[in-house]
Amino acid sequence: NESRHSGLLRLCPGTSGDGSTGAAGRVRGEQVQHDVHVRIPRRVQLPRRVAQQYPGYGLYLYGEGIYAQETRGLKLRGAPVLFLPGNAGSYKQARSLGSVALRKAEDMGNRIHLNVFTVDFNEELVALYGGSLRRQTLFLYESIKAILKLYKDQSNPPCSVVLVGHSMGGVVARALFTLPRFNPRLVSLIVTQASPHQAPVLPMDSYLLEFYSAVRGRWQAGAEDLHNVTVLSVGGGHRDYQVRSGLTALPCSQEDPSKLSLVSTAVPRTWLSTDHLSIVWCKELVLTTVRAFFDLIEPDSRQFTQDRDKRMAVLKHHFVRHPVRLLGDQEKAVVTFSGPAEGWTEVNTLRLVYNSHKEPGMKYFLFALSGRRKAYSHFHCRSSSLDMVSWLYGCTQMNGSVCLQGVDLSWGTELLPAYKVSLVLAQTLESAPQHPVFSVVVTVKLSELSSVSHLVIGASNLSGRQFSVECEWLNLEAREVSIPVPHILSLGFTVSDVTLNSTGLLHTVQLQHFHQVYQAFRITIVGQCKAAKDRLPSVYRLVVPWFREDFFTTANVPSVTEIAGMLHTSRPDNSSSVLLQLHTAPNCQYKVSIRTSFIKVLGQVLRFCGQALPVYTAIGLLLACEGQLNSLIKTGRPLEMSQAAAGAVQLHKVHLPVYLLHLLLRVSWFQSCWSVLSLPAVDVLPLSGLNVGNSEEPGLLRPTEDWTHLLGGLLHVLGAAVAFWGGALFRLPSLSRNTGTLQPWTQLLLSFVLGLLAWASCGALAFSLAYLCYLYRVLRLLMAQRTLRHVLNLAPQKEANEEDSSQERVNAPACSKESNGGTPLLSSLALQEVTSDLELHLTISMLLTLPLMLSAPSLIHWARSLRHTLQLRPDPCWPLVLPLLTSTVLLINCSSATLCHSKLLTPTSRLVLPLCVAMVLFTVLHLYRLTPLVCVPLGLSSKDLCSAAAAPTFCPAQSPIDLHCDKPHGPLVPSSSNAPYTCCEEAVGTLSKGSDQETGAKRQLIFPCELQNDPEVVVNGGGFILKVQRVAKISVMELRKGARSESACTPSSSCTIWLSTTQPLLKPTRTKEKPGGGNTLAEDLRPARSRPLLSSAFRWRTAP
Repeated sequence: NESRHSGLLRLCPGTSGDGSTGAAGRVRGEQVQHDVHVRIPRRVQLPRRVAQQYPGYGLYLYGEGIYAQETRGLKLRGAPVLFLPGNAGSYKQARSLGSVALRKAEDMGNRIHLNVFTVDFNEELVALYGGSLRRQTLFLYESIKAILKLYKDQSNPPCSVVLVGHSMGGVVARALFTLPRFNPRLVSLIVTQASPHQAPVLPMDSYLLEFYSAVRGRWQAGAEDLHNVTVLSVGGGHRDYQVRSGLTALPCSQEDPSKLSLVSTAVPRTWLSTDHLSIVWCKELVLTTVRAFFDLIEPDSRQFTQDRDKRMAVLKHHFVRHPVRLLGDQEKAVVTFSGPAEGWTEVNTLRLVYNSHKEPGMKYFLFALSGRRKAYSHFHCRSSSLDMVSWLYGCTQMNGSVCLQGVDLSWGTELLPAYKVSLVLAQTLESAPQHPVFSVVVTVKLSELSSVSHLVIGASNLSGRQFSVECEWLNLEAREVSIPVPHILSLGFTVSDVTLNSTGLLHTVQLQHFHQVYQAFRITIVGQCKAAKDRLPSVYRLVVPWFREDFFTTANVPSVTEIAGMLHTSRPDNSSSVLLQLHTAPNCQYKVSIRTSFIKVLGQVLRFCGQALPVYTAIGLLLACEGQLNSLIKTGRPLEMSQAAAGAVQLHKVHLPVYLLHLLLRVSWFQSCWSVLSLPAVDVLPLSGLNVGNSEEPGLLRPTEDWTHLLGGLLHVLGAAVAFWGGALFRLPSLSRNTGTLQPWTQLLLSFVLGLLAWASCGALAFSLAYLCYLYRVLRLLMAQRTLRHVLNLAPQKEANEEDSSQERVNAPACSKESNGGTPLLSSLALQEVTSDLELHLTISMLLTLPLMLSAPSLIHWARSLRHTLQLRPDPCWPLVLPLLTSTVLLINCSSATLCHSKLLTPTSRLVLPLCVAMVLFTVLHLYRLTPLVCVPLGLSSKDLCSAAAAPTFCPAQSPIDLHCDKPHGPLVPSSSNAPYTCCEEAVGTLSKGSDQETGAKRQLIFPCELQNDPEVVVNGGGFILKVQRVAKISVMELRKGARSESACTPSSSCTIWLSTTQPLLKPTRTKEKPGGGNTLAEDLRPARSRPLLSSAFRWRTAP
């Protein structure tokens, strides 16, 4: 209809209902873009206090066409409904609900209609940032009071508002009752769509969990006070990848008469799974919701009913079990039949199949119960008639072959999904056009019909519509078979199957051992019939007894149908099993095959445990960092990132202590000690059962849930894989040699400025800037590495394929031949130094990425609210961001050489494993705890860097070590006790290629200090080989004669050695001295002039 135009009419702070505009309204009034046919109502003034306190929020009234013009003066006469958008949701999402409600009211002659309001929450990310949830709840309270004031002039004004909340909007609706001054009578009905009531999807900050705890505590403690509030929660099913349907279950008892939780796949006339957004505008679900709302309105007052029992009856009628009856029809105790005797037919067979004629007429079928009660337990009928009338009766008074009076048994009818089929009447064999055909089924228990002598099927075709009816006697237990499902580790190679030779209309297959959420199966149903004729479609229903998450699918026969067998919640007890209910065609064969679907199993694991993936990624990175630190302690160089991440897959080191701790928590005395120490409750996965998160005891894991530790191991492997492949993101091409370090005063100034920025605006913003500075350091190292590879003409493929044998670890010459300008060229030692630093910084940068991701929601929220306020309050990152900023800035100048001198290096490496265990125990359900645990090793690594960098890490040329030989093949000792004696722990730390031939004398120098370098390092220069070997707590330096020199150390000669790693040496004088033997001395080895790219240089000299 082109005359209808939609629009959203906003109730803005600052105007009054009579049209007068206040000062605040003139300043803050917003003009809504609209068509010429749409009339905008006068803005409604909220209290000035509300306008100033919530500047980014707004209240709207949905209207379109003539209705928008009629409501421009805000003289409302309908029933108020308030829509609440969810996480990053728009107030415009109320259009689907408002438009369908308007069409429904027009079809009913505008006798009753709905006024659909909607709230603008500024599209805040409240699912990830919990600091705004309290503000949204308070503004919702003010909005409800403003809405009810619009009806104050009516004769029957509404006393309550119906709330419809999508996603986090449903959680905010339930949070209203936590407000101290809120009157529970203002809200009588809450309908939530894909709202995570059990727990937040990602617990990114403590405010989010505190909000959930307050809501849960209010609804549990005030159960009696809130028993008049009806709550309906609808989940989206398996297509909702953002909020799994298990979280949408209300955390209350299943016997609560005013609470109802279900999945959209089980809603009659919907039977569909929706994604997280489309559940708002899903046509079938919106129609069901609007029908329920109109049935809840009292005709007299034209407002929503205040009768709790009626509300629940209406909701169950539309959302649980549709009896194919009009809700207003009264269940009659006695039914009187009329009609000619020719319209009555008694059926003496076990089955009835009837197809109606085109001509209208009255038709009844009689089934005598005498003789059937002992042989059969139930009577089952299935029909394609959609007339909202009674069609199954129990006869209580007979007159020959005609029933005079009876009772209506049609209230047990249930609606089944439609399937597009072509109905062919057996009498005429004329094909009808394809159209959706719904099935209605009813099953009555014979033991409950003691006062009934006959069953009556009303098959009258008064409207001229064609339909079919099929009925049969059955023994329900005989139609039920059990089949064990394959084990999850069968990986699809094992098949469980059963063949049903159908002689009836209803069969049930009990799926034994199918009760956990990590199980996933591919259920295949093959239907074949001997005779080719048209039948009603087969309907397959997966029934979950402990939760309303049934799944329906339809198929024509013959056909092959595949069903995904997955659960939203685990079985809470051992009293029930999943059932596969088959509404079949008679005289057909059905084969049911069940296989484990490994892909769907992984999908279920990620669906339920995906929130823990950042935790296990952090564990993998920490274990990789531990491997690099241990390598630094032993060899002086960190492991490569890929090698360290591959070594992080050590499940026993983390999960064995966790499992032992869970076993101890089952003991009462250990739980008491745990409580005395005020330790938080242990987090366990997955959140599979109903009422998750209610227990506050530390021992949350039951003995029957030990399988969750296997899921923890799988997540550990996935986290290590993320850590392994995450390093590839930093492998970028580059062309620079500057490594991006900062001066000490620059680090101090940067830390102060970022800390001040975090206090004044947002902690996540300050940390993001620090992260960018650190990322610049990583990129410069990548550039330096690539530049050196090109300069040294080293192919990365060749370098990567070289074997790193500990027995042949010899260093390249410290520097190459001099260039024409006299400047020594670069050596491979420079490349190795840069590569070592790069591997270390890659691990740290990936570790810093996790806190960055966890703080991103608060940064986005701050950016969106920047026009209203500069400072983010509350800030979940403050004051934890201060040590994180300091550590990040200090680690920019970190190198493998300086880190070796840190006194806290060994304690840090030993602390990593306890931190990983703590992450598994306390951060799986509390992701915000991950950041402080990650800060611990980063802070310890950066704490001692300044002192380590200031320590002398080289032997200056002005203070050589004078050595002499006491006897042949004896140790070299200082020639004088007053001679300078400097322990150069990093003097030799890289490898070069030298001659393996050894001749001449061997001398050793023993250092009384621990060598924090390679266990065995050989440096070649000028024909002499200097070998440093780590032995226990001392370092042994052995001098050998190389193949290119004939000089030997004699007892009468003295030796002088210069060593350097991190500082350039003065260019020594190139002198040649000839001792008594006349041997030619070796040439000097010179380091680079700039910041050291050489890791070692020494000078050997003999003197008389």
